[in-house]
Amino acid sequence: MTARVGRALQNGGVFDRSAAPDRDLSRRELYRPGVLADLGPVTSAPAPRPVVPAVPGAEGHLARVVASSSDRVGWLRARSRGITATDVAKLSTQQSLRAAVTEKLNGSGFSGNVFTQHGRVREPEIAAWVAATHGIQPSDLLFHAERDRRHLATPDGLTVRQGGRIELAEIKTTNKPFNSIPRSYLRQIWWQQYVLGAERTLFVWEQHDRFVPVHEEPQCQWVERDDREIARLVALAGDLIELLRQATAPRMPARPAAAQPA
Repeated sequence: MTARVGRALQNGGVFDRSAAPDRDLSRRELYRPGVLADLGPVTSAPAPRPVVPAVPGAEGHLARVVASSSDRVGWLRARSRGITATDVAKLSTQQSLRAAVTEKLNGSGFSGNVFTQHGRVREPEIAAWVAATHGIQPSDLLFHAERDRRHLATPDGLTVRQGGRIELAEIKTTNKPFNSIPRSYLRQIWWQQYVLGAERTLFVWEQHDRFVPVHEEPQCQWVERDDREIARLVALAGDLIELLRQATAPRMPARPAAAQPA
């Protein structure tokens, strides 16, 4: 099923298939607060530095590759040093900003469950269907935005159409039906479109009942780029970066109290 989608306001009880950090990697290994010195004003040194080379001689999005999820440690470390689509998906209020700071600095404590494991197993199969039916190829690359290297995204699928138009794919598995795309997923999709310069994204989901697919094929909807929503997310990401900078800035020692006259 393919159709255009408008703005969805409903957020159903859907399990995210995003991969959880490896258990044998410590938080200190995956995230080092010192790198947040690079999360200062844009005029300072940009972050993160690429940990894999971009495609030689490439232009556009292929010149902005930061890491590949095939190198899981490098990918997780690179993600920790910027603002990702997963981070932005949770940003909607000032309270969510504060929660995002805590999670960015300390980790979420979530190490995965049977639902995320099911998603990881099914994603390659769903991605193959997307490639066969829509020509969007699987991607495991982490990109930074053209305007700010701290803004990061790893779309599940990517293709370049005639004229250089970029289209993306985002894949989810769920144990409940979608009446509309959950708002958090839309934020994730818009952020990816901003980072890659994409015009639209094919949102693909596979519903399952006790981990058995309900339908013969995945379901999908096109999500068009929304520059107004993107501008709002970029502003929220800026607020998050500032809060992270404040949380990790060196604290000046307190000055001793002045001696009182005898």
